Amino acid sequence: MADGGGSGEAAAARASPAPVPGLNPTLGWKERLRAGLAGTGASVWFVAGLGLLYALRIPLRLCENLAAVTVFLNSLTPKFYVALTGTSSLISGLIFVFEWWYFHKHGTSFIEQVSVSHLQPLMGGTESSISEPGSPSRNRESETSRQNLSECKVWRNPLNLFRGAEYRRYTWVTGKEPLTYYDMNLSAQDHQTFFTCDTDFLRPSDTVMQKAWRERNPPARIKAAYQALELNNDCATAYVLLAEEEATTIVDAEKLFKQALKAGETIYRQSQQCQHQSPQHEAQLRRDTNVLVYIKRRLAMCARKLGRIREAVKIMRDLMKEFPPLTMLNIHENLLESLLELQAYADVQAVLAKYDDISLPKSAAICYTAALLKTRTVSEKFSPETASRRGLSTAEINAVEAIHRAVEFNPHVPKYLLEMKSLILPPEHILKRGDSEAIAYAFFHLQHWKRIEGALNLLQCTWEGTFHHVSVYPKKELPLFIHFTAGFCSSTAMIAILTHQFPEIMGIFAKAVLGLWRPQPWASSGFEENTQDLKSEDLGLSSG
Repeated sequence: MADGGGSGEAAAARASPAPVPGLNPTLGWKERLRAGLAGTGASVWFVAGLGLLYALRIPLRLCENLAAVTVFLNSLTPKFYVALTGTSSLISGLIFVFEWWYFHKHGTSFIEQVSVSHLQPLMGGTESSISEPGSPSRNRESETSRQNLSECKVWRNPLNLFRGAEYRRYTWVTGKEPLTYYDMNLSAQDHQTFFTCDTDFLRPSDTVMQKAWRERNPPARIKAAYQALELNNDCATAYVLLAEEEATTIVDAEKLFKQALKAGETIYRQSQQCQHQSPQHEAQLRRDTNVLVYIKRRLAMCARKLGRIREAVKIMRDLMKEFPPLTMLNIHENLLESLLELQAYADVQAVLAKYDDISLPKSAAICYTAALLKTRTVSEKFSPETASRRGLSTAEINAVEAIHRAVEFNPHVPKYLLEMKSLILPPEHILKRGDSEAIAYAFFHLQHWKRIEGALNLLQCTWEGTFHHVSVYPKKELPLFIHFTAGFCSSTAMIAILTHQFPEIMGIFAKAVLGLWRPQPWASSGFEENTQDLKSEDLGLSSG
């Protein structure tokens, strides 16, 4: 984040008295009040509220009202408690079922999400807006953002196939769609994120393409792409859409991507010259950069599929050097697969040394490629009988540990590499550490494991002797509200059943509990009872 406004804050600090610790002097009174409530002042406000309530206990007649509530509760029958606890159990049960369904669908608690989204800002959850640049809170935010990137699970498949030239073949042969609606919806969101921006209205062709990316029907998207080309023959995103969805062969797709590259480079150079004019021009440059990187990457994949592997490797290396911040696109995974096809294992090791780092997001491609390289050094002469008799050598131990690490990351991959499960076409998006990632990895890397003699044998021996069949990582804990609603539902249901079966005992128990909060004799109900006793005694004395 840019650390803007430093000189202005310094001037304000010199012109104003010393600020209150923890508060930014440039903030308004609302932000200061919210920050004060969120800090140590919250306890002071709480104590002040209790003191105010105690001071107003007589004008508000709290004691009389409490006595009236006690009388009302004492007059209730067991049937009321049965109805009350039964209704509470039903409502909490419905909340529990909804929370369970929402958690399994979205991976988070609905109540917790609403609390964080709506209540946290009211309770002072805006530390990011009041933290100074370089402060510990700002450092924690950047660290949290890196962790969120590492924990992101659904990723775009870096080796995804071409819709028109590859996925559509499956539809022609089987009459079935190879991609799910959810997968295509994620791709549509990716296209709108990468290929559109706020300045699309300045160019009519981009306005048409903005609508095209939102279309669900492929013929409608293709038609919109041609309309954009009629408005502007150099519309790069229109060529991208046609190459992805209309081209029926890789050769045709490559031709369209080359046209897109020519148009994209022209637009990119124009955006570079205007990037500092306004924030809108900066957003336009980011969009044009995304388009250019996407085109070059797909051209490299076309070259890889057409057998020009060295050309593909060169394009990928140049792309990674020219745009190093775009590591989130996982171009290095495309590079690893191409280098393995060339059997350039030293270059593969160099790429792994750069990207197989603990601070970067892991993937099955990185973990299993590292295991493959270490397996390659010992797999040819490896024998389970010999290893059990003489023990494992240092190189064999390293290979086994690498396989352990890979299987721990994604235990679904070995079944596909060992052909215990049938391969299908990989999706356009994968779930990290899930079955879809295993399919995507094995679809492209199975041939590399088969090429190294004994590699699959060592994988099978290590995997069967050590690991289970189903992944248990990451283990997701149930939210607090699911436990709370489940316990509340069970307890209220049990109370309702006991009250219905044993009304007298539960009535005595309820009165005993309410007796703990019975008011003092000077309360209204107790005072009336004492007055009646005194009157009866006086009457007795007078009659005597």
